[in-house]
Amino acid sequence: MEDKIAILKKWIDESNNIVFFGGAGVSTESGIPDFRSKDGLYNQHYKFPPEEILSHTFFINDPEEFYRFYKDKMNCLKYKPNITHKTLVKLEKQGKLKAIVTQNIDGLHQKAGSKIVYELHGSVLRNYCLKCGHEYPGEYVFKCHGIPKCSCGGIIKPDVVLYEEPLDENIIVKSLEAIQKADMLIVAGTSLTVHPACDLINYYMGNKLVLINKDNTPYDAKANLVINESLGNVFSKIL
Repeated sequence: MEDKIAILKKWIDESNNIVFFGGAGVSTESGIPDFRSKDGLYNQHYKFPPEEILSHTFFINDPEEFYRFYKDKMNCLKYKPNITHKTLVKLEKQGKLKAIVTQNIDGLHQKAGSKIVYELHGSVLRNYCLKCGHEYPGEYVFKCHGIPKCSCGGIIKPDVVLYEEPLDENIIVKSLEAIQKADMLIVAGTSLTVHPACDLINYYMGNKLVLINKDNTPYDAKANLVINESLGNVFSKIL
């Protein structure tokens, strides 16, 4: 692995337009459960499957059951950034990292201090009233009892992309532009199986595509460098 780390460091030194594309594995080392791991949410048992609960239809039809699950399993407020988040902040301050594209909804990149973060699936930190549009912080939603309601009486919805909902077009465009311009693309902590998010890396035009993930991914053959290792081990050695 040390040889691969040396290559990674060399490429980072040579690059001035790096984009980081991250998934759940970026946050698991902060203690946030992964959805698709053998111990993740999808392999635990509830009254309904998590995929069904976290759908637009379920939210509309049964917001009370939705929020019972959501508050129990999606509360990321207590977690803190780890070495990966912190290293990315340093790379951004050096002027090398130009953007982070993330599938995560925990807001840890911003909590660490990153400035340019495109959240493909939204954030639990932002919430809004379906009736009047008034915005509420994550603390309000997670601390209230039952279904979070706005002062106008409307139901509050997390600014999170649920199943059956489209991704934000503006975020997609900005992510695509960043990836197309990148001279290095680091993809980390993602199984690259969630569409359309994983399709974005197909727009990378350079020759420094790095995949860092504990397990193999469908894109390994396309990568210029594959490191099957925990992100903490890799990013603690980069700077």
